[in-house]
Amino acid sequence: MQQLTFTAAKNETPLLDASQANIRHYFHIVLERRWLAISTFLVVLVMTGIYLAQATPMYSAAARLQINRESEANVLTGREPGVDSRYEMDYLQTQYKNLQSRTLIESVARKLNLDQDARYIKRLDRITAILDDVTIVPVRLSRLVDVRVEHPDPRKAQLIANTIANTFIEINLQQRLRTSFEALTWLGTQEADTASKVQKSDDALQTYRETHNEISLEDASDITRQGLFTAKSELSRAHIEALQAEDQIAEIDTLLASGTPLYSIPQIRDNLVIMQGKKDLALKEANLSALLTRYRDKYPLVIQARAEIEKLKESISTEANTVLESLRNNSRILKKREEALLANVELEKVKQQELNGLRISYDALKRNSETSKTIHNNILMRKSETELQSRMQSNNILLQDPAPLPTSPVKPRVAMTIIFGIFAGLGAGIGLAFFVSYLDDSIKSQEDVETTLGLPFLGYVPNIKTNSVIERDLQAHSHPQSNAAEGFRTIRATLSLTQKPEDLRVLSITSTIPSEGKSLVASNLAIVSAQTGIRTLLVDADLRRPSVHKAYQLHSPVGLSAFLTGETSSLDEITHHTDVPNLDVICCGSVPTNPSELIGSARMRAFLELVRDKYDRVVLDCPPISAVSDPLIISANTDGVVFVAKFNKIRREHARRSVQRLQNGGIHIMGVVINDIDFEGKDSYYYSYYYYQNRYYASHYKSKKSDKGDASKPADTAKS
Repeated sequence: MQQLTFTAAKNETPLLDASQANIRHYFHIVLERRWLAISTFLVVLVMTGIYLAQATPMYSAAARLQINRESEANVLTGREPGVDSRYEMDYLQTQYKNLQSRTLIESVARKLNLDQDARYIKRLDRITAILDDVTIVPVRLSRLVDVRVEHPDPRKAQLIANTIANTFIEINLQQRLRTSFEALTWLGTQEADTASKVQKSDDALQTYRETHNEISLEDASDITRQGLFTAKSELSRAHIEALQAEDQIAEIDTLLASGTPLYSIPQIRDNLVIMQGKKDLALKEANLSALLTRYRDKYPLVIQARAEIEKLKESISTEANTVLESLRNNSRILKKREEALLANVELEKVKQQELNGLRISYDALKRNSETSKTIHNNILMRKSETELQSRMQSNNILLQDPAPLPTSPVKPRVAMTIIFGIFAGLGAGIGLAFFVSYLDDSIKSQEDVETTLGLPFLGYVPNIKTNSVIERDLQAHSHPQSNAAEGFRTIRATLSLTQKPEDLRVLSITSTIPSEGKSLVASNLAIVSAQTGIRTLLVDADLRRPSVHKAYQLHSPVGLSAFLTGETSSLDEITHHTDVPNLDVICCGSVPTNPSELIGSARMRAFLELVRDKYDRVVLDCPPISAVSDPLIISANTDGVVFVAKFNKIRREHARRSVQRLQNGGIHIMGVVINDIDFEGKDSYYYSYYYYQNRYYASHYKSKKSDKGDASKPADTAKS
């Protein structure tokens, strides 16, 4: 049965996945410290109730304002109000802050005499106290804003909210009027200054015109510019004509130089007189040819014809020379005309430059005059608009809805506060439980043993609810069907499942500190071993604070100490038989003055060899490791050590150092037993599987006893 129990216990954990294990672990943490969590929850809940009982009911009244753009209040400009989201946001935020300004609240406090209000009279800074009750709540996606005021008196809350809204509207209107008045004063001063500047600029412009004898420099500039343009045009034409004439003369001279007859030159040949002369010459020559066919050279008609031809030739030559000279004279005339026009252009340029110089100063004076007139006109127009605005007394902030009289308090919110208190209490209780669990690093579970200490887990020992040493240390004998007895049998079975269990003849039982139950485990482990039918010896090896003799009610002064000191060499003299079959006990006897020396002596090693040969199982009850070095010496001469840790008492680091001391000495540690678990109380969640399993077997034994009328034998129980 023990083997089956151990196997089931070993294979239980892998059946759970990680998420289930974590949830179960968290649940166990809260369950372990449930009274701390419940106490914290109740404290928070009581504090919530006290708060609700002592809290003063607060009423809330809200007045709604509409904050328009400043430009919308100006109906005189005739311009569409500009939409600048960034400017609008800044403007609205500014107005929200102004609604919470000290100046506004001070004005309201004076009007309502809030300095004498019972809610604020005890505060040093009463304005800040009033501001704490004022909340500005903008209405989303609108220009509306609620001015909310909380006060124990609903009528006072309504009055303060409406007064803040109306006072804010009045202050805003006064500021606008004051701004308009200041603007009018400034505009009046500026209007007088600009009028004076306009007069001075006009006078300076007129004086300049009179000085330079010009009615209008604009017209003079246009005339001069036109004259210069005309002169340049004429000069361009004259220049072209002169160049053409020069080219013509040059061409004629070239032809004459090449031997071309004068009257054959194209410019002369095309002359009408010469052309007519050539025609006449051709006729006369034709007539002469006709005469020569009939008459001789001396004939008078022939002579006369020749004379006429010569005369005509002379006439043509003279005309050609005249035409040539006329062309030369025309070229010279055109050249002179070009020179004259060039001089005229230069003169016009000088006039234009002089006029430009005058125009620069003139334009500066004229611009100054026009600028002064523009500024003056703008100021006059703005002054007129401002005067009309001030008379209209427009305001861009309006009271949309006055604050109604509140009928029910808004604070404290009983339901919400209770719900918050419940959740806060649960959160605080669970959080405190987890925090305390985080700080708690004691050994409580198989996981702690295997993870922190790195040792096998042998089993558990339930809490034995009795103060009697006899009842506790002989639990497996006096109550073989109890949960504790079953736990010791489970430990025995676990040890028997180790490799080469036949080599485990001598076992030492120790712990980290006193009062962890090592004597309890040693005695009951010896009992359940004897119940299997093997010869078992329980030795009280704690020579400083022996306890085995109390459980077995043995008071002989002869014991292990007598054997180690040499007073006796017989095991039979110090061995006591018990009521438990197959179980003998060797007590400490008288407490020696030098226990460490005796434990480390050759007599101790000889004693262990004797009992190893005589008994099948020897269990040594040793002192705690942290107190003395005796258990290290004893365990070094045994086959293994069973390490006992009391549930939720020894810290992990302390136990780890104790285990490290054993391992550094080369001592074989069989595993760890966790002692004193209250399965039916606060510790049941750690080993609920074992608890319900043992309850099942305990009920089985009880039913079997009632059926047969007598109890089952321990040996039979152990072998079942």
